[in-house]
Amino acid sequence: MRRRYVSLAAAGLAATMTVTLTGCGSGSGGNDVALTLIAADYGDSKANSSQHYWDDLVRDFQEQNPGIKVDVKVYNWTVVDKKVEDLVNAGKAPDMAQVGAYADYAARGKLYGADDLLSIPVQADFTPSLAEAGEYQRKQYGMPFGASTRRLFYNKKLFAAAGITSPPQNWADIVSDAQALKAHGVKIPFALPLGPEETQAETLEWLLAGGGDYTDNIGKYTLNAPENVKTFEWLQKNLVGKDLTGVDPAKLNREDAFAAFADGDVGMLNGHPTLMKQAEAKGIDYGTVELPGATGKAKATMGVADWMMAFKQNGHRTEVGTFLNFVYSQKNVLKFSADYNLLPVTSSASQAMLADDKFSKLHGFLAQLPNAHFYPSDKTSWPLVSKTIKSRMGATVGPHGNPSATLTDIQNIADTADNTAE
Repeated sequence: MRRRYVSLAAAGLAATMTVTLTGCGSGSGGNDVALTLIAADYGDSKANSSQHYWDDLVRDFQEQNPGIKVDVKVYNWTVVDKKVEDLVNAGKAPDMAQVGAYADYAARGKLYGADDLLSIPVQADFTPSLAEAGEYQRKQYGMPFGASTRRLFYNKKLFAAAGITSPPQNWADIVSDAQALKAHGVKIPFALPLGPEETQAETLEWLLAGGGDYTDNIGKYTLNAPENVKTFEWLQKNLVGKDLTGVDPAKLNREDAFAAFADGDVGMLNGHPTLMKQAEAKGIDYGTVELPGATGKAKATMGVADWMMAFKQNGHRTEVGTFLNFVYSQKNVLKFSADYNLLPVTSSASQAMLADDKFSKLHGFLAQLPNAHFYPSDKTSWPLVSKTIKSRMGATVGPHGNPSATLTDIQNIADTADNTAE
């Protein structure tokens, strides 16, 4: 995937332009249009379900645009992608969907491009690295909606009890700190969740820390690159082989690792902003630092974005554009990010968050976003590759694993899928 390196300040120039609340170009026109949106739920209970966010937003929107009605249905992440897929395949696509992937629909010609919908100031306000991650064949179809980066979390109380005076800065520090934590009786010195839930994320975090990635600068898969093999051989030998992960990484899911950290059983792990709220709810005194790399700080961290997309089927381009311009106002983007401990996807909302001390714990994550590396979600082969990574990478760090062979197998699968998609 191509990568663009910009500062938030530079990206924020777009925020100085006036945001309009009208769609671009012509569509079905007229009044009394009913739009449908299927969205993912970012809450962990009915009390903080994303349905509340959308209900408030739609009420405000309809007060200003009485001729456009919007029906938002929120589904759990475990089913929302399949729900949208089933509707599209049945010829009943919603007007909009906010889910985890967009490339397949874009490749099938089912989506409006962002520039078909958004005013120029609104589209220009997307954080450039996120806008670029939403491109398929150099045209933006995926509009980012909710983002995060990764940092290393550590338990300050456990560190102090084990005599560790500062968080790790490189991989050698991780090993020595994990050994000290283990000697002090910590159950899981370093949590390495390579179970099937989110293996593709933990894998990418480590590949980036080791100087590698899933793809090169022109989007070609590089799964079995020497630096990637070296990274997983290091994990196999120095963390798993020295019994510093506490449990078998292939059987540890991210959700369980986060819960164990919040329970005080984990010394260190890689995490995203939602872990902060989870840890604070259990009274854990934690710190975060940039991901350690092989010899110093990692050159980049992983970024994750979810995607808003708009389907052509119902032809409501003007009305959808009007609604999405409203959705991506600074006020609404910042509110969603604040409600769910996520990073804003626009430069104007990012600047507002950086200027507000109440978001100080998110500032470190946010500062990393412009240079973050993302999944190759612009590739229609990525879902298959991601599924394969989930099923294979946990076992490869075990005593009988072979990182070189595993990564080469996945590389071959990726290449075949890529060639088939062309």
